[in-house]
Amino acid sequence: MAGLKHFKMAMDPAIIRLSNMSSSRYQYFRWTRRTALITINYVILVPSIIGVAAYATDGKWNFRAKRKGDLVAEY
Repeated sequence: MAGLKHFKMAMDPAIIRLSNMSSSRYQYFRWTRRTALITINYVILVPSIIGVAAYATDGKWNFRAKRKGDLVAEY
């Protein structure tokens, strides 16, 4: 049982090629205008937008120990 090949069908060459390409994808990476813009968006713009939104809403709501009739907004 151990050591035998359990798949009966032949492997598809396209799937093997895709597997080899995806495992060695880093070797074919090039910095282009498109990849640079995508990197800037995900490294600088997205965290800064989240930070600005977090800073703007910091302390705006307090969900602790609210009673019936109390407002959620503190200011």
